[in-house]
Amino acid sequence: METKISTVAESNERDPVIPRRCDLRADADEAAIDKVIQDLDSVDPENKSEAEWAYERLVIYIQEFEEQLDNQHEVAMGFAGSEAGILQIEGMGFFDPDILTFYGTDEAGVQTQLIQHVSQLSVILQAMPKSAEAEPPKRIGFRLARRLDKG
Repeated sequence: METKISTVAESNERDPVIPRRCDLRADADEAAIDKVIQDLDSVDPENKSEAEWAYERLVIYIQEFEEQLDNQHEVAMGFAGSEAGILQIEGMGFFDPDILTFYGTDEAGVQTQLIQHVSQLSVILQAMPKSAEAEPPKRIGFRLARRLDKG
């Protein structure tokens, strides 16, 4: 009998349960945020995927970065070692076991989604002038962190 060695991703992909997925955007309503929080809270911390751990850590970094910004700036993310450029963050998520997703607008104003494996994660947080003068800055980190702040 031959023994096959599998990666975590291969093992999870063979699991009959559909991998968990989380996406949260800055413009989400309170009901959507509450649903995401409930879904994330249903997982035992020992069973969290690499993607969820990375997502939670990024949320904390983004929130801490935003605490330093004035009302004329919002957080943007650059991807080191990539031609993706700068992305004004409008949402973030993960797809178990090892994929992170980032939603936003690039420097040219084009709606963009970046999908990245956790092993390739290398980001730069950057202050970017907010797009509309009349609107208050979007603080995505604080919306994403509501779940983490509960504990």
